[in-house]
Amino acid sequence: MFDAHKFFKQRFAAHIKETSRYLRYIFNGHIAFAMLFFISAGAYYYQQWLEGLPEDFPTALIIGVTFGLLVSYSPARTLLKEPDLVFLIAAENKMWPYFRNGLVYSFVIQLYIILLAGAAFGPLYFESYPDRAGNVYLLTLLVVLIFKAGNLIANWWILKIREPGLRGIDQTVRVLLNLAVFYFIVQGEMVWAGVTTVLFTLVFLYDLNVSRKQPGIIWDLLVEKDRNRMQTFYRIANMFTDVPHLKNRVKSRHWLVSLISRVPFANKHTFDYLYRISFVRSGDYLGMYVRLIVIGGLFIYFIPNIWMKLLFALLFLYMSVFQMMTLYHHHRTVMWLDLYPIAIEVRQRSLFKLLFQLTLIQTIIFALLFTGMQEWIWYGSRTRGWYAV
Repeated sequence: MFDAHKFFKQRFAAHIKETSRYLRYIFNGHIAFAMLFFISAGAYYYQQWLEGLPEDFPTALIIGVTFGLLVSYSPARTLLKEPDLVFLIAAENKMWPYFRNGLVYSFVIQLYIILLAGAAFGPLYFESYPDRAGNVYLLTLLVVLIFKAGNLIANWWILKIREPGLRGIDQTVRVLLNLAVFYFIVQGEMVWAGVTTVLFTLVFLYDLNVSRKQPGIIWDLLVEKDRNRMQTFYRIANMFTDVPHLKNRVKSRHWLVSLISRVPFANKHTFDYLYRISFVRSGDYLGMYVRLIVIGGLFIYFIPNIWMKLLFALLFLYMSVFQMMTLYHHHRTVMWLDLYPIAIEVRQRSLFKLLFQLTLIQTIIFALLFTGMQEWIWYGSRTRGWYAV
């Protein structure tokens, strides 16, 4: 006899085993050190920034928008796989314990980001509203958890509708209501918070009514949603190790390819061409490289201490090189590359050449940012001195 609860336990154990294997590579010593450094430096400058917090700072808007977006993003994990489309449809009327356990797992696994946001915004909340008791903020976090559960259940109900336009409208309405609810709660306008909560409840009941009218579960949609989330996880893990389950996405980017693919027509430049094309078109290498430059530039711009600026610049240069080194294993499963009459040393030199070029570009950008900031500071100090005279 089919036991849905036992089946979920087996599927959940396999899922935990699969993800934990890659999490060991993601949170290795290098990333753990970088995260510890970021958290320590961020906490130090966050505390210094709070000491000079302006009175008109939009605390309610920032906290309300963040909490509203966090509760709105509540995907229902089902851990379904493509073969389930064939073997489990016949047992659909017995699958409720399985999906119930999936919803519980989805709620628990998404709590960590809410707890982190609650801990991060706590000092800002008490600094902006010193006259409020501590239990008021705890009640706000309790409301966040309630709305998180409500949005998760509503997302599960709305997955019974196949039309993506209707699902998009429902999601948009709930996002707007979530943003309004938590903005009014943090702002202290409880009347408007109550009104928007009632509106959210009506949307919640509407989703329940719509789901009851649907004939059954849309299995292919559930499998597609879960497969896309696992592919996102695999793409992140692929930055640190080889992931055979990853389905690489290839983007054309013709103009960028034509710009960087001009290499001499010789055997020793074969992998120069291949690594450049892979960097631009395959996976998320280009996007990750640009994001590291942007985030590093923001740290350099906003951190006041010059030595901390230099330290963060070196840290982001190191992170970029470390992440781009996975290009060497990107084509490891392609057997045709072994037929190329090219030595391993030539392949390695091609990768080192690309890493040097990318690091040089990032260094130039950071150096220009440093130079521009120093000129702006010198110009501002000189202007203030001129006015003082």
